[in-house]
Amino acid sequence: MTVASASNFSAAAHDIAEQFTLNTGHAVRITTASTGMLYAQITNGAPFDLLLAADAERPALLEESGAAVSGTRFTYALGELILWSRQLDDCRGALDKLENLRLAIANPDTAPYGAAAKAFLLKAGLWESVRPRLVVGENISQTLHFVASGNAALGFIARSQLQIPSLPRAACSWPVPGSWHAPIEQQAILLQQGLDNEAASQFLQFLRSDAGRVIIVRHGYRLPELSE
Repeated sequence: MTVASASNFSAAAHDIAEQFTLNTGHAVRITTASTGMLYAQITNGAPFDLLLAADAERPALLEESGAAVSGTRFTYALGELILWSRQLDDCRGALDKLENLRLAIANPDTAPYGAAAKAFLLKAGLWESVRPRLVVGENISQTLHFVASGNAALGFIARSQLQIPSLPRAACSWPVPGSWHAPIEQQAILLQQGLDNEAASQFLQFLRSDAGRVIIVRHGYRLPELSE
């Protein structure tokens, strides 16, 4: 079966798939991109069995349109936004005086973490002042590359990315208050392609199991209540 996973969840998705395959014998192929790009691919007929999105909006739209199976949508993880730099001592203070520095952000139109970053900057009254200094990534993985490589002095990344072993040591890291943007509620849903695929249904069950949730937490996410 094929899983379409938001870029921020790629490492966790691969770990979950590995354990799932060990448990069941079902092979899993994972395709990663921004949630917006995956949504566009699905609506254009891409043969994915299920979607692990980084928001709740696109899974709901797929459910409403009939491209996904009604009643299978649920929140599997809650993401958090981090302002991160390997160069600067004060991440939050740098936003007020970027001058010639570059700020990395995921595309707000297609990447939920980019939308959360833009919402924070708007609420902080900084959006217009930082716009000329933005380096926009296609997804949160590319955004991290920009800031980790030094092409941007600081950037908004996912908290889960702090778990990446190859990530350079941070000079500063500032958790963006969750109250300053909409919750990053990451939802999964079974797509019509996977309706008759027993492995896809089992994968979603594993995602909600204790074993699956342990892996999700290990990768830096918070968990929703199971009732969700």
